Amino acid sequence: MEKQTNGKTRTNDEEKIQESHEAQANMWKFVFGFTEMAVIKCAIELGIADFLEKNQEPISLNQLSIALGCCSSSLYRILRFLINSGIFKETSTKSGKSGYVQTPLSRLLIKEGENSMAAFLLFESSPVMLAPWHNLSARISSKDNSTPAFEAAHGKDVWKYAEADPKHSNLLNNAMACDARIAVSAIIDGCPEIFKGVNTVVDVGGGDGTTLRLLVEAFPWINGINFDLPHVASVAPHAIGVVHVGGDMFNYVPKADAAFLMWVLHDWSDEECIQILTKCREAIPQDNGKVIILEAIIGEKEENIIRGSNNKKLKDVGLMLDMVMMAHTSNGKERTTNEWAYVLNEAGFNRHTISHINAVQSVIQAYPS
Repeated sequence: MEKQTNGKTRTNDEEKIQESHEAQANMWKFVFGFTEMAVIKCAIELGIADFLEKNQEPISLNQLSIALGCCSSSLYRILRFLINSGIFKETSTKSGKSGYVQTPLSRLLIKEGENSMAAFLLFESSPVMLAPWHNLSARISSKDNSTPAFEAAHGKDVWKYAEADPKHSNLLNNAMACDARIAVSAIIDGCPEIFKGVNTVVDVGGGDGTTLRLLVEAFPWINGINFDLPHVASVAPHAIGVVHVGGDMFNYVPKADAAFLMWVLHDWSDEECIQILTKCREAIPQDNGKVIILEAIIGEKEENIIRGSNNKKLKDVGLMLDMVMMAHTSNGKERTTNEWAYVLNEAGFNRHTISHINAVQSVIQAYPS
């Protein structure tokens, strides 16, 4: 009996030691967690993925360093790190030397790629967007949220900052356009029926108009109204079937069969969302109009952070996005199904449906009657 007890004691001790070692290893990853974002940003700025995409065969380190004008030894270390992260792949060239090729992940770093996420990473890794994270604890310490992290870092909220800084505004618009290309493609593939019988669509907070341009290309019967703040709408590029209108969604929304909002409402508090949604309800026909919302819907349980996602690796993204909202907006947050139901009901929408697509966001359709 004593031996069994001692055996159990040794086993428990061994488990505790193993748990301690694993905890330390995980903590080191947290300590240097910024490294992946920083090195991927470096790869985008160097144009590694762009060059490899143009050359469909393995490229040696010497060829790549000459083409990019880089220090060969430093580039090797960057590539070694990124290969370990599964971003690029090492293989043999025709001459038998070590070479580098693309992976599905690295193709997302091509600056002008169809499904590129490069612009989004460049935006989130910019000094402007990183600075508020250093003020997150100050915001939490303020019990009434009177010290938003972004304002503490820059003296104004994210929208006023973008209005005053055209370069940053361009970064923001490029990031949103980057996400729009991915999300709209998922809508077209997953639930194109939502635009059946919809002749006019107003994209509220539509940025540079990428979303509407893609929707009009897919559904050519749609007439699009790209609605955003005047400093955004005034520089939006021309697109067939789309008109750009400047204004404030808290004051009014242009009339249309359907109002479309993608990653807009998560920037605002419940009260502000209700104001925006009310203006959208007033802009659409009360008998057959609708509001189409693309947002992440976080689950109530840890194992299902993003509801309906086809990709289990997205389960953490909802909570990450919620932290981004806390760092970058004054009152924004990600919402559960119950929280979405609350703001929609308060804004006068009697019913709504939720469709899950192959993206971070789900599609919510809200009807006034």
